[in-house]
Amino acid sequence: MLEGKRIGLGITASHCTYEDVVPKITQFTDVGATVVPIITHSVLTAATRFGTGEEWIKKIESIAGEKVVSSIVEAEPFGPSNPLDAMVIAPMTGNSISKFANAATDSPVLMAAKATLRNGSPVVLGISTNDALGLNGINIMKLMNSKNIYFIPFGQDDPFKKPNSLISDFTKMRETVEHALEYKKQLQPLLIQYYK
Repeated sequence: MLEGKRIGLGITASHCTYEDVVPKITQFTDVGATVVPIITHSVLTAATRFGTGEEWIKKIESIAGEKVVSSIVEAEPFGPSNPLDAMVIAPMTGNSISKFANAATDSPVLMAAKATLRNGSPVVLGISTNDALGLNGINIMKLMNSKNIYFIPFGQDDPFKKPNSLISDFTKMRETVEHALEYKKQLQPLLIQYYK
């Protein structure tokens, strides 16, 4: 199903989630897909207790076998001149959810997503945000009602300490993309019981 496909992987600044997402690039490469990694400025420049941008870029490029796209200028050609078959944004922060839902294209990841939608190809979102059941809930609903946007199934990662927080089950990344490409439908169940 994915052999020969070009899958964009947008990574936004949910630094604590990289360890869950980055190794799963092999979900695509192991079946013959090309993964084009695309990152936000925060991923590029932040140094946190989870690692530096430089360290993560090396890991991402090593697993994907492709150079990271890190500027809006590099991401814009994913429109008609250099299209992706599908794009995944994982992890996708609340900040990026809000911007994407309101058509603010201020990062390479959001530019690539906009270009992919313009081509009529699916964009799959793997959310990781502490305010999904709070202020960002309206933005998630807006995206759910948009054409060609799908979600990796998600649930609460810590309902008692972070009751508004949701995170996707990144083990379902490839399955969600396959479902979006083949059936043009959301993988179900979308809402899952998910405690990390």
